Amino acid sequence: ESNFEKNSQLIQGTSVMEAPLLLPGVKHVILVLSGKGGVGKSTMATQLALSLVEDGRKVGVLDVDLCGPSVPHLLGVEGSKIHQCDEGWVPVFVDPAQRLAVMSTSFLLDRSEEAIVWRGPKKNAMIKQFLTDVVWGELDYLIIDTPPGTSDEHISVVESLRGLKPEGAVLVTTPQGVSLDDVRREVTFCRKARIPVLGMVENMSGYVCPHCSECTNLFSSGGGEALAKETSVPFLGRVPLDTRLTQSVEGGKRPVSTRSSPALLSIQRVMKELLDRIEGEGSASNSVEERTESGTLDAS
Repeated sequence: ESNFEKNSQLIQGTSVMEAPLLLPGVKHVILVLSGKGGVGKSTMATQLALSLVEDGRKVGVLDVDLCGPSVPHLLGVEGSKIHQCDEGWVPVFVDPAQRLAVMSTSFLLDRSEEAIVWRGPKKNAMIKQFLTDVVWGELDYLIIDTPPGTSDEHISVVESLRGLKPEGAVLVTTPQGVSLDDVRREVTFCRKARIPVLGMVENMSGYVCPHCSECTNLFSSGGGEALAKETSVPFLGRVPLDTRLTQSVEGGKRPVSTRSSPALLSIQRVMKELLDRIEGEGSASNSVEERTESGTLDAS
């Protein structure tokens, strides 16, 4: 019997109604959604989490993309194992100061290439257990990275969080027409599920040359902003493709300076927009333009 099978047996008979209080100690919950895969949703979720940590917040990231968990890899904690205490599961911490915590099905696997073959009811039970049995402690923000589309996982998260009233969702798209069509459906899903839409981010909006820093539109630009206007959704900003940020993400680190990564600077502006909407104008501890030095979170 594999480690994953042993851990997954813990979900049998779990019900969200059994929990006396859902996510105690968590102040704000944000869902990160996309209409299709490959738009950089998980990268956006993890980079927003890192930006919030650098701004002085305590953050948790819940990876409910059960069949394709990538958050542990993006944060440099792939291969870590979770432990149990009297209160429940203890998340994996990214940094020694324990300001950034992660929970993912990846931590239940013996091998990273092991496939998760589950039907809807078992997925739903695991998500409910993640929301009720993980000992997050005191968090300013819990960011929930969801799978693409509008599937069982989304419905389970929404139903489980209904009494908690999450802050809302951040929608991630790319400039291409196909992606825009899919995220338009995501807006419809949010409205049907009564999830507030905090805003839309246009990812991969141009390519930043690592030598001259000139930004070239490989696909197109402005599609996300136009769709946000069409659907009456706040537009949070554009994030370009940037090889420097890609290399740092693959290692679970941040660039030394925002000046070295236009994409990182754009993500920090998105974070500031979110904080202004959730906590009020000027909630970010420092002006993004003034914060040229950023801490490096390293799991090693």
